[in-house]
Amino acid sequence: MRNDLAPQPNRYIAPWVRSETAGYAGGGNKFDLTKWNQEYFERYRAFLADASKRGIAVEITLFSSQYDEAMWRISPFYPSNNVNSTTEIEWKKLNTLENGNILAFQEAYARKLVSEAKDFDNVIFEIQNEPWSDRPTLTSVVNPYLRPPGRDTYPNSVDIADDLAVAWQARVAEWIAQEESSLPNHHLIAQNYSNFLASVRKLSSGIDIINFHYAYPEAVTLNYGLGRAIAYDETGFLGREDDAYRRQAWNFMLSGGSIFDALDYSFSPGHEDGADLETNGPGGGSPTFRHQLRILSEFLKKFSILDLRPDATAVKHASGVVAHALSNPGHEYAIYLDGNGPTDLTLALPAGDYKLDWLNTKTGATDKSENFHHTAGDKSLTSPAFENGIALRLTRNGK
Repeated sequence: MRNDLAPQPNRYIAPWVRSETAGYAGGGNKFDLTKWNQEYFERYRAFLADASKRGIAVEITLFSSQYDEAMWRISPFYPSNNVNSTTEIEWKKLNTLENGNILAFQEAYARKLVSEAKDFDNVIFEIQNEPWSDRPTLTSVVNPYLRPPGRDTYPNSVDIADDLAVAWQARVAEWIAQEESSLPNHHLIAQNYSNFLASVRKLSSGIDIINFHYAYPEAVTLNYGLGRAIAYDETGFLGREDDAYRRQAWNFMLSGGSIFDALDYSFSPGHEDGADLETNGPGGGSPTFRHQLRILSEFLKKFSILDLRPDATAVKHASGVVAHALSNPGHEYAIYLDGNGPTDLTLALPAGDYKLDWLNTKTGATDKSENFHHTAGDKSLTSPAFENGIALRLTRNGK
């Protein structure tokens, strides 16, 4: 995999300076966890400033799971990789409150990243990437009809982080809130909950965004009532083709999701413009796909977005396809039909005069427009032909 986040040997720039002592497992001298690396934070602030100029929000993931012993052994927190005598622990306890003196170093690091972002309003802080990977608790499965052991393991298992991990995440959220209490910008905090879908049992205090990876629309449905932004925080593992990820984006956002993040493997060393179209890792991405995400964004911006809510009743039936809808009933309807058509659509609408635009989700073109008067009750429509999804914008005149 051509990973632009994997530095070349001896090119790793960490938040901490190197000591005079040789022996870091990843090459070069050990770290001194009491001294900050100014080069790192200059790049950090420059990146946030550049993103801000372009209207880009940056999710800063403070911590991550280790996944295995090998990853733990190259962590700066690993005892032999620093000169600070960090506690010898099992790698699965790193992101828990049972990690000895490492906790104090984690706190200083988290507070430093938060403080250095104080001048920027385009930042989201995610506590930890995939906390269930190191400390999983099986809470559900995607397909209960599979036979064990495959039924209860990834990619069919729905794992959440255990109590030790959740208690540590709550502490990190406290650090963020405390550090920002006297700062000019207070940023949103995200908690990464699970893969696929789950009904959230308990959130840490102060959480604004609930992140799911490889999310199903049901991740929104199950948690919409919590009054938090629900995010599709990572895509992948469905090949290179744009269709799969575009459809995921439309299904998720038209279910009431707030954020869609795509891992884009078309950015790689030598292709910093995002034009690497060769197979590269377990996901997709391309200039075309990014343009198609813009089509989705612009579609939603045409609505009074804060007035829209998930609507399970507006579409009574859509033959042969799956429908997701947002609406301000009697005023505006945003509907996505996933599959292939044409399809016959039955809508439940109040009486009135309506304008309907059928949107091609690949090109952004309006495939068909129509105006109609409706006397109330069911309204039958037939869509244009489409492949892998179509959207419609329905507005009631004078409303």
